[in-house]
Amino acid sequence: MDCPRIPIIPYRKFSEPIHDKATANQIPIAGDIDLTSLCNLKCSHCYCSHDIYKKELSFHEICRILDEITDAGCLWLLFTGGEPLIRPDFLDIYTYAKKKGLIITIFTNGTKITPQIADYLKEWPPFSVEISLYGLTQETYEKVTGVPGSYALCKRGIELLLQRQTPLKLKTLVTRLNKHELWMMKKYAEEHGLEFKFDFSINPRLDGSKEPCRLRISPLEVLELTLADSKYWGEWKKAHQKFGGPLKRTDVLYPCSLGMWSFHISAYGELLPCLMVHEPSFDLRYNSFSKCWPELIAKFQSLKPNEGNKCLRCELLGACDFCPAWAQLENGDPNTAVEYVCQISHLRAEALRREDFILKGGDKSDKETKKVLQETGNM
Repeated sequence: MDCPRIPIIPYRKFSEPIHDKATANQIPIAGDIDLTSLCNLKCSHCYCSHDIYKKELSFHEICRILDEITDAGCLWLLFTGGEPLIRPDFLDIYTYAKKKGLIITIFTNGTKITPQIADYLKEWPPFSVEISLYGLTQETYEKVTGVPGSYALCKRGIELLLQRQTPLKLKTLVTRLNKHELWMMKKYAEEHGLEFKFDFSINPRLDGSKEPCRLRISPLEVLELTLADSKYWGEWKKAHQKFGGPLKRTDVLYPCSLGMWSFHISAYGELLPCLMVHEPSFDLRYNSFSKCWPELIAKFQSLKPNEGNKCLRCELLGACDFCPAWAQLENGDPNTAVEYVCQISHLRAEALRREDFILKGGDKSDKETKKVLQETGNM
């Protein structure tokens, strides 16, 4: 007897009920794992730091952890790093995870994608491969990555996946070094039928260095680029309309999915709430995930904000890039505001209030519009 046809439904309609149930029951439905902290590029904006005194997880240790997280209910898994594809056993790890039924996303710089890897991903496709593109000229790209020849390797990786119709997205981190090529990168992605994302969030390194922060563009430049992209601006407006205003819960320090249904596992086997939060931490080398997950939830949710935490009561918080972990890295205190993020959020909110003037200028000249932007930036 033929099986009844399985209906095709939108991805969000499939995923949202699962996440709602996972949140209600504290099921670790989604996680990410650093397969390595090493990378073949030397990007000056990168938040990663490699600990030469720690041993990274072996293939067998990773497989055991994959067994344990799937037993606990994990469905979505992100492979990241470092650069995950520099592991010689990457395809072995990937295959093991696929056979466990995990929905896998891969974050990569694309430079290590070979015809062999591309062929394999065509046969065993991931949910998505996301490649970071740092420029659309060799000069700009390699000024960011610090590695001669890396631009050609990245473009080759993209082309290999395109030829095989592998699910692929492109993204970039906008810095002082590549901001002038943002729209070139976006056009390149669109010409190849690819989704393109860009972000402005440059964090201090996990080892505490603030060197990457030097590469941030100004808050006013962030606003100008935001307004210049109708899709990006539209998404921010929707977020502001849906989530804007103070949070309903102000009794928790981290008002996000951390410690509810998501987790991070470092290259050294540390179970963490996310890659930027290093406390509480549990060693999965010597403890099972099933033992550590409830303890992680309990400890993480016991973290409370202090009375001086203004961010949790801010009317813009719901549509802000506010993150206590970012504040911890930047200021040494998760209860403080990251000034850079705060300025951007207020600029966007002011632009939204004055949208008719800025975006629908009518007889307003470009000069007048720019003046409004500058006034907004100096509030």
